[in-house]
Amino acid sequence: MISTELVSVLLVFPACIFMLASLVKCIGMGKGLPDVLRPKWFAMTVLILFFMAAYLGFFALQLLRVPFPLELLTSTVFFWGAVFVFLVLRLTTVTIRKFQESKERIGRVNELLTAKNTELETEVAARAKAEKMAQVRLQQLATLHTIDMMITSNLDLKMTMVVFLEQIVPQLHVDAAAILLLNPHFQTLEYGAGIGFKTNLIQETKVRLGDGPAGMAALERGIIQVEDFDKSEIEFTRKALIEEEKFRSYCAIPLIAKGQVKGVLEIFQGNKPMPSLELFEYLQALAAQAAIAIDNANLFNELQSSHAELVIAYDSTIESWGKALNLRDEETEDHTQRVTEMTLHILRIYGMDEKELVHVRRGALLHDIGKMGVPDSILLKKGELTPEETKIMQQHPLNAFDILMPIVYLRPALDIPYCHHERWDGTGYPRGLKGEKIPLAARVFALADTWDALISARRYREAWPREKVVEYIRSRAGSRFDPNLVELFLANI
Repeated sequence: MISTELVSVLLVFPACIFMLASLVKCIGMGKGLPDVLRPKWFAMTVLILFFMAAYLGFFALQLLRVPFPLELLTSTVFFWGAVFVFLVLRLTTVTIRKFQESKERIGRVNELLTAKNTELETEVAARAKAEKMAQVRLQQLATLHTIDMMITSNLDLKMTMVVFLEQIVPQLHVDAAAILLLNPHFQTLEYGAGIGFKTNLIQETKVRLGDGPAGMAALERGIIQVEDFDKSEIEFTRKALIEEEKFRSYCAIPLIAKGQVKGVLEIFQGNKPMPSLELFEYLQALAAQAAIAIDNANLFNELQSSHAELVIAYDSTIESWGKALNLRDEETEDHTQRVTEMTLHILRIYGMDEKELVHVRRGALLHDIGKMGVPDSILLKKGELTPEETKIMQQHPLNAFDILMPIVYLRPALDIPYCHHERWDGTGYPRGLKGEKIPLAARVFALADTWDALISARRYREAWPREKVVEYIRSRAGSRFDPNLVELFLANI
């Protein structure tokens, strides 16, 4: 049977090993403790060392069977064991308190972080919304700028309206849009341009002012919106358009410039809702620009039309002057028209620009306008002129200058009336110009004038044969006529 002494020894031996391990661990952990815990930790280490010594002493007493009052040893171990437990509890209490404080501190930090995260999320969402709005605003400004550039650089009304619609439809996210132009003579709104339509029915639009939402918008100068055609109290007169295109909602915005209605911008939607109120404010700004563009294009077209009418009136007046001169000198009837056409023909071959030819034509038609200041007794005389009469006749280019120079519109046409009697060698009149100092148009006109004068019958002589006229002109090349133009003229006349 196993004795109690052997059991005690077997229990104390592993206890000594555990105590030794605890001692080593306790010494190692004590190096990194805060200063406030060091005294208690040191006391606990000493107690472990005491228990280690007590276990070893008990172990030795049992092995050597040395008589010793075990009650004293046991009570001592119990006492210091209680102290050890107390120290452990104290240290544990401090640890628990620190842990709870840390936990509370971590909880507060977590709450602060959560609140901060919520705040940051709100701020990020607000910033994202602001960035999105900024992008939309930027895109809207870019669209406004594009339309501004279009207004200033393009006066083609059709193209202006198409570009305008191409800009706003993607911006507003609508299915279709159209511009109806006001016909002020019939007081009707007529199709100008459209985009997004599947059929051509929109192009047949002709709405009287006051009829339907478009006519009401133009008449009342306000936005007319229809959320649902099926429930609207306003009758939409173009029912076929709505049915074929399957539109559900609609908006009409009047285009007003300088206080006058220029047309109506129509917005159509299928199943999608109409743009927001904010987009409608932007849409009104676009509508104002569209009205300005339409007004500018109309003004330009009217100006072009007026300019064309004015030019036609001027040219008709000039032609009438030429005919009046022909009527005064019956023997040169149609002479002006013939030499004008010859001069233009040669100058085109020479390479003169059409813009310059316009002034050449006017000058050619008015080449003899200075003869208005020559008395009939000299102008219509059948015989040769006296030196005094010749001097008066040679004043007609100066008379032409005095007549035409005050007319700004006709100043570019002065070359022929003023210089067509100048000669290549400088012996002409009124200024005695020589060579290329004589304007090109006047040099060519001199050839045409001489050709037509010689090949046509006059009251004081018969018409010359063509060969004689050709020989005469060639013989005067380098003296009367520009030698570089003579062959060009004779080859193409």
